[in-house]
Amino acid sequence: MNCQTVLILDFGGQYKELIARRVRECGVYSIIKPYTITKEEIEKIAPIGMIFTGGPNSVYAEDSPVCDPAIFELGIPLLGICYGMQLICHMQGGKVDSCEKSEYGAMKMNIVAESSLFKGMSESFNVLMSHTDRVYSLPSDFKATASTDTCPVASYSCDERKIYGVQFHPEVEITENGTDVIRNFLYEVCGALGDYSMADYLKTQIAAVRERVDEDGRILLGLSGGVDSSVCAALLSEAVGDRLVCIYIDHGLMRKNETDEIRAVFEKRSLNFVYVDAEERFLTRLKGVTDPEQKRKIIGDEFVRTFEDEAKKQGNPEFLAQGTIYPDIVESGANKSAVIKSHHNVGGLPEKMSFKGVIEPLSGLFKDEVRKLGIMLGLPETLVQRQPFPGPGLAIRIIGEITKEKCDILRDADAIFRYELMNSNDEAARADQYFAVLTDTKSVGVMGDFRTYDYTLALRAVRTSDFMTCEFARLPYEVLARASSRITNEVSGINRVVYDVTSKPPATIEWE
Repeated sequence: MNCQTVLILDFGGQYKELIARRVRECGVYSIIKPYTITKEEIEKIAPIGMIFTGGPNSVYAEDSPVCDPAIFELGIPLLGICYGMQLICHMQGGKVDSCEKSEYGAMKMNIVAESSLFKGMSESFNVLMSHTDRVYSLPSDFKATASTDTCPVASYSCDERKIYGVQFHPEVEITENGTDVIRNFLYEVCGALGDYSMADYLKTQIAAVRERVDEDGRILLGLSGGVDSSVCAALLSEAVGDRLVCIYIDHGLMRKNETDEIRAVFEKRSLNFVYVDAEERFLTRLKGVTDPEQKRKIIGDEFVRTFEDEAKKQGNPEFLAQGTIYPDIVESGANKSAVIKSHHNVGGLPEKMSFKGVIEPLSGLFKDEVRKLGIMLGLPETLVQRQPFPGPGLAIRIIGEITKEKCDILRDADAIFRYELMNSNDEAARADQYFAVLTDTKSVGVMGDFRTYDYTLALRAVRTSDFMTCEFARLPYEVLARASSRITNEVSGINRVVYDVTSKPPATIEWE
């Protein structure tokens, strides 16, 4: 990308991706690198500014993460957040130690001195604090610019050297004016031009694909129908047309009508769409399996086997494409980041498959950017705004053994629940992700004059901005009642519906 870049150094903070997203939302390109990056590597990137993330360590501990001291000689504007703020202070001669009283949650912060970070803001506002250490004394050329009742140095600045630090987290929604703090750092301190856009990204990636793949070269893509692979397919079709081979494997674990909808979209586009009905193949291998991790491994293994078989039928195209996005790389531990969870798109390629190279045109984007790109490429909004759906599909939303009967029951029940929420006019029925889970619990019920002994269905709806944490959605009773009534009346095999009221943590969003 031929645009300005802000470099984010990762010290193990859980919000590093949020920081990078906020920077991009302000019109500036951002990348995340480990704190071990050298001065020389930074000079090659030539960022207009750097942000140090938070982290779980204490800066005064012997084994705490420390950046290359030569970084401070570069003259690049710096913003430290939480641990990053303490580290800058510590390395520049200030004192950091444990708090007499820790701060967790929303706190009122007061601005006590003029700072470029707080330009245009009120004298006090709420911020998210999460720390057990604090700054006790500042380097000689630094000044405190904000405080709370228990934290005298909630922010500091060194205007001459363009070094700034905030103890709070401006990247999270709880912090008032948080995005404005980041925007002020970018534009008031770093002199950002705001030259990052999806239109430029799309143009750059199409040109890069055409340059890499010669006029006769073909690209193979496993099209799951998810947002990432769908946008990847649309982008690549713009670049190489029908020299893109998209293999769609229907493992029999998709939601209701999903396969038909995906075929309707991609069979009309300029690409080679290959549909594979593999339901029987997958269900046979899953017979008798109840452990969720074993389900995932079996489905992943069978997907690779099926994909290999179909690739051979297509003459093994020269390039393999994947819908890998930036969080996949960060979360999988690339560049020495902490491993949050492994992603099948990162380091999970079959070793015996031979390609000239792997093409990942979305690997620099976050999910919200991928969705914007999908709209630009003409994909229907229903597909682009599709809710997260796990690769193993309904297999991990069915507790216990997987059978075709259970899949059909869950498909119908899930469709009813999602329909009722999508078509409700009640704002309280809004949720960021919602689905049904077929439990392996049966209970006694009564329908008419007959006793039943059928499955219990669990409904799940959550509200979240980043899917790292979530709260269960407080759905109106009327919506839940309507969904429950329809499910128990219209779906054979279910006689009881329950609602999951657990947030993340302690639960996860999915059940398995």
